[in-house]
Amino acid sequence: MKKKAWSGRFAAAENPLMEAFNASIFFDKRLFEQDIDGSLAHAAMLKKIGILKADELTKIQTGLQRVREEIRAGNFAFEAAQEDIHMAVETRLTELIGPLGGKLHSARSRNDQVALDCRLYVRHKTEDVLKLIRKVQKEFVSQAQQHIKTVMPGYTHLQRAQPILLAHHLLAYFEMLERDHSRFSDNLKRLDQCPLGAGALAGSPIPIDRHLTATKLGFSEPTHNSMDTVADRDFVLDFLSSSATLMLHLSRFAEELVLWSSQEFGFVQLSQGFCTGSSMMPQKVNPDAPELIRGKTGRVYGNLVSLLTTMKALPLCYNKDMQEDKEPLFDTADTIIMCLSVLAAMLPGLVFDVKKMRQATKEGFLAATDLADYLARKGLPFREAHEVVGKLVQLAQEKGIGLDDIDLPTFKKASLLIQKDIYEVLSIEACVNARISVGGTATKNVQIELKRASKILGKRD
Repeated sequence: MKKKAWSGRFAAAENPLMEAFNASIFFDKRLFEQDIDGSLAHAAMLKKIGILKADELTKIQTGLQRVREEIRAGNFAFEAAQEDIHMAVETRLTELIGPLGGKLHSARSRNDQVALDCRLYVRHKTEDVLKLIRKVQKEFVSQAQQHIKTVMPGYTHLQRAQPILLAHHLLAYFEMLERDHSRFSDNLKRLDQCPLGAGALAGSPIPIDRHLTATKLGFSEPTHNSMDTVADRDFVLDFLSSSATLMLHLSRFAEELVLWSSQEFGFVQLSQGFCTGSSMMPQKVNPDAPELIRGKTGRVYGNLVSLLTTMKALPLCYNKDMQEDKEPLFDTADTIIMCLSVLAAMLPGLVFDVKKMRQATKEGFLAATDLADYLARKGLPFREAHEVVGKLVQLAQEKGIGLDDIDLPTFKKASLLIQKDIYEVLSIEACVNARISVGGTATKNVQIELKRASKILGKRD
């Protein structure tokens, strides 16, 4: 059994069960790129302050790059005895260059190493997520541009409420994703401090240059409190929290795709490349991709709650409990990146049934609010107008007709304020284009918002 880095204090060997229980190497091995990058920056700093000589730095750099190449090529044997990625890299480095490999650990601890590795990983994954959010936003804008004239029912309580443009509906998701983009971008600002050099919890007696390592690793500055540095996982929680909200938004759209692609709605057809069939029922085309996006939302929520619970009662500073941060982080990153990738690929293949959407606006008395607004503009208090229209809806429902099928004498019987121009007000296009307030569904508004969305995305290319 290989000697542990901490074995000097122990008279008894580690129980094999404890070794397996304690090891994180089999999941934190994915941090090898970040760990080696941190070690290279740390080595360069040690050379600057005189801990390493020039030839020693060269040997360490060459050895670390070889370790990186071995792991990338799949030629690295990970073992539970190595405990974690930090010791795995250091052990192999020492095998390659001798005792000099142990000199690299001067003025640092695995506590600040793991804090660094996780920050670098979260930063990298956040940048990937931001790119994918932009990609999905572009697809929503592209679909909206194709449907600037497509009318459909807008819903409240899943009941038909008022006519809207499909483009307006799709741009609602652009706005949700824009907030997601903002959240992940804000996370990068709080993450922009380098933890390397905090040591186990109290810093280092060696006059290290933490500003140098911060600069080399792309951070604006080092962290300011060594205890907070090793105890902090807020940046992971920020990522998980933003991911949970992102998945909430993706799940809402996924739910609509599931509903809209059903025969009961028939509003959209999904590309069969993102559907599956039934092993028993030959006719089935199941919307599995959106269902899986909807379903995976729960696991992302669970990952957030898991780490919140882990961190809630930990005394300063580092505790082994914090090893439980990585699996929720890795799983969340993998999940949201996959869901965003699938949605970005699926969106261009959506085929909306324009005729069926328009037909749906003719049922459910969607122009009722416009009729009430018409009466209010004529001087009738809105609450009274609301009652008048409610009775007209009831009448139309009893006769099995739409509001625009009611004859003018019947309208006048309900209110003398109603004139012949009411039929222009009740047309679907009139209802849509009457919503001229900022953010409304009127065509000219949606055109403005499409230009705004394209401008936002253009700045990020």
